[in-house]
Amino acid sequence: MDFSWTPHRFSGGALALDVANSVILRFSPEKSLDRFAVPAQIDSFSAAASALSGDQKHGAALVPTEARNRPILLSLREATDCYFRMAVSGVDDRLLLARLLETAAAALRHAPHDQSLEAATARSALQLIAGTERQRIRICGNCGWLFIDRSKNRSRVWCDMAVCGNRQKAARHYHRTKEETA
Repeated sequence: MDFSWTPHRFSGGALALDVANSVILRFSPEKSLDRFAVPAQIDSFSAAASALSGDQKHGAALVPTEARNRPILLSLREATDCYFRMAVSGVDDRLLLARLLETAAAALRHAPHDQSLEAATARSALQLIAGTERQRIRICGNCGWLFIDRSKNRSRVWCDMAVCGNRQKAARHYHRTKEETA
């Protein structure tokens, strides 16, 4: 299986969402893949996110999470995913928000320095909670990733047109032509 991180595998918005999206097809247990299950992939993610994530300042390289802090990063990933999925669904759950804030605080408290992946992810999640882009977070209609809809009319339904949008359009075309020939 290909574990490389490519530009279309990043939301282009917020590091916290990119980390949450490290579980591929989260709601399809038979197809789901946790890209952070292999510790080396967390290091690979850090390097790729330094160049590709929308949160990273130009030239500020992320430092991979130390082994002792990986459970904190994974807890932060799950709290981020859970809170923002519920928020997109219109549920403003204070317990989920408290869990995310507590996990972000733990990540910041235990991070060896500001540019560690867990500290940068915590800051990104906090910026999303407090910022205006929170209202633009969506769930991809194809893969289930969280993404920020930056379209003018706020109508984007796919995380990436070239990947998920194309797949959905191809599937619709296939079913339409299959029905026509039947």
